[in-house]
Amino acid sequence: MFVPSHAIAPSISSPPTDEASDQLARAFLQQLAQDERRRLKANHRSNSYALEDDAPLDDGDAVERIVARDEANRTETAHVPVPADLAAVAVMLARAVAAETGLVRRLRREAPVVTLATNVSDLVEPVRIVAEKCLFRSQTKVVDLAVGRTWRELTRRHAALFVCDGIGRDARPEKGNEVIGTALHVRIPIVGIAPDPKRQLPRDLMRSAEHRIALPGLDQAGLALVVEAVVGGLPSRMFDPDLLRMIDISDLPVAFRRTDTPDACLEALERILAAKANFLGDGPALEVLDGYGEAKTWGLAAAADLQAYRAGRLEWAEIDHRGLLLSGPPGVGKTSFARALAKSARVPLVATSVAEWNASDYLSGTLQAIRKVFAQAKSQAPCILFIDELDGISDRAQIRGDHVQYWTQIVNLFLELLSGVDERPGVVVVAATNHPGKIDPAVKRAGRLDREIEIEKPDTTALARIFRHHLGSEILSDASTLPLALAARGMTGADVEAFVRRAKGTARRRDRAVTIDDLLVEIRQGRRPPMEAVRHRVAVHEAGHAVVARAFGHGEVTDLSLYDDGGEVCLESVDDGAATLERLEAALSFLLAGRVAEEIELGAGSIGSGNGAASDLAVATRLARDIELRYGLGRLGNIHLETVPGEMVMIAGLLPAVMERLRRAGERAHAVLVAHRAALQAIAHQLDENSYLSRGEIEVTLSANGLDAVPGIAEFHLDDEEI
Repeated sequence: MFVPSHAIAPSISSPPTDEASDQLARAFLQQLAQDERRRLKANHRSNSYALEDDAPLDDGDAVERIVARDEANRTETAHVPVPADLAAVAVMLARAVAAETGLVRRLRREAPVVTLATNVSDLVEPVRIVAEKCLFRSQTKVVDLAVGRTWRELTRRHAALFVCDGIGRDARPEKGNEVIGTALHVRIPIVGIAPDPKRQLPRDLMRSAEHRIALPGLDQAGLALVVEAVVGGLPSRMFDPDLLRMIDISDLPVAFRRTDTPDACLEALERILAAKANFLGDGPALEVLDGYGEAKTWGLAAAADLQAYRAGRLEWAEIDHRGLLLSGPPGVGKTSFARALAKSARVPLVATSVAEWNASDYLSGTLQAIRKVFAQAKSQAPCILFIDELDGISDRAQIRGDHVQYWTQIVNLFLELLSGVDERPGVVVVAATNHPGKIDPAVKRAGRLDREIEIEKPDTTALARIFRHHLGSEILSDASTLPLALAARGMTGADVEAFVRRAKGTARRRDRAVTIDDLLVEIRQGRRPPMEAVRHRVAVHEAGHAVVARAFGHGEVTDLSLYDDGGEVCLESVDDGAATLERLEAALSFLLAGRVAEEIELGAGSIGSGNGAASDLAVATRLARDIELRYGLGRLGNIHLETVPGEMVMIAGLLPAVMERLRRAGERAHAVLVAHRAALQAIAHQLDENSYLSRGEIEVTLSANGLDAVPGIAEFHLDDEEI
């Protein structure tokens, strides 16, 4: 069975004991401790002559001489703590060097050329300090070839570093090759240090490198060594393995500054990491969130895969939920989805955005920001890497002018890091955008973000559950949130959160409990609900759609709604190339059924059926036109003509044919609704009273009123004599 190294559960309650592989790490730590002891002794000597404010001491102050001498003696015998960040870097650097056979000896006896990848820029400076103090013989004079002109005076007694944090505009392979040439000629050890050596160190340094190493992460034994270097003893227990991979070097000095025992170090570090770990914080898991549809299905599968991967039951190569592009309008909860996914999977969330990447003044800074976040995700794997505002990275096909080279480098690096899925096992990438059409097509190719899911605005049922989620179990616990959802139709989960927050504020200022009216006031913002007569007309209209859909077997009605601006029928149907003329005629009758129902029950139809390009009448007219011009099923015969302006009057016979087809569709709808008027009235009455009918409620009412079976359109087909 494949078991990832990060997922191996310890079988003991105390940290691992010393191993031979950590001999070099201990030696590095001893070297740092000696250096720290020398520094403290030097400070004590200087304190014999000056106070902290540099005021001279009285030579006759005998008490101060006793204190200074006592401090010096304690420095010789007591444990001298090594700075926690340097101790951690020393352990990681020692392990990287020890993994290369013979490299320790070569650095002190020969002239090897080595490159060291720190992965993140924050580690460059501490690595430089540790390398300068520990990698070379004590008599060696270490110079940084990237700074000043010291390279002109190199001798065989020197060792050279070339340190680059990857942020400045000089962080590229074209820079520094002259100094590397000089150092190679003198034949001294050269160590290049950078987050991404291939892109940031001089080209000639990379070409001549004999050893290419990278800093590993801290494991249980490594963390124990760091604790011992800081407080002088090994902890008696294991560190939380879920938090171990989340350690940033900068966390260690913060956690250890007020601790004096090994176990207290671990406790403080766990508190700090738990506080910053998104997946351990407040917020719902994906299982309890609503309104995400297909994205939720994908996310739950990904969470299950990551949990299996952590436990060693599944190899990374078997996981197919590795990358997702989420699209949708603002406020639908793309960021909340990522947080909930991380919580369900019980893994860290590494969140970033393209805006953060582009905040740097230079291209090199932007590139380094991208590398850093992928390196962070890799170090915390398994995890979720969430990238917001992905459309901020331009599509290369749309770039013009002076920005081509700039954006091409950014897109290329991003694609390279996305493609390296096997080099970042355990990292699931989720990106979000409001404008999927602006994304470079290469980002969506196989092996990258090869799954795209659009999150739509929540429907009525989902909105009702979202209201309940934000209200909690104590506020309006016995009240239905359905009226709120109907009033908020077309809005997002972010809108719902704002409505609830403002309603709570209103109730708090008035020193009373939140009411439904408080919420409706926030939702409607001065908009009035419809009058009773209008509401009844809309209920009749939507009921007409439901009855004709059932009678002709045209899809399946999932729910009916009344809201402040009108009504809606939600229909599940399949629109594919297998549709026949009969199915298209059923669709036409369904579209016209609302207005026909108004005519039957109220004596006249309203303009609502034809109010706008998305109205029932507009959609029906386009469908009737397509039957004649595109589908080859009309009077013009087997022909396909593209849509052109003015075609209804320019093409001879088209307008009469469309009018006739719509008339016949209306007659068919009329015949159905008259035959099943009891069902029409029952549905309209229930919808008027309740504002919402679910699929089950619709089914029960239709069956109780004689529409249990689905006869199909053939039973209501009319010929010319019937018309």
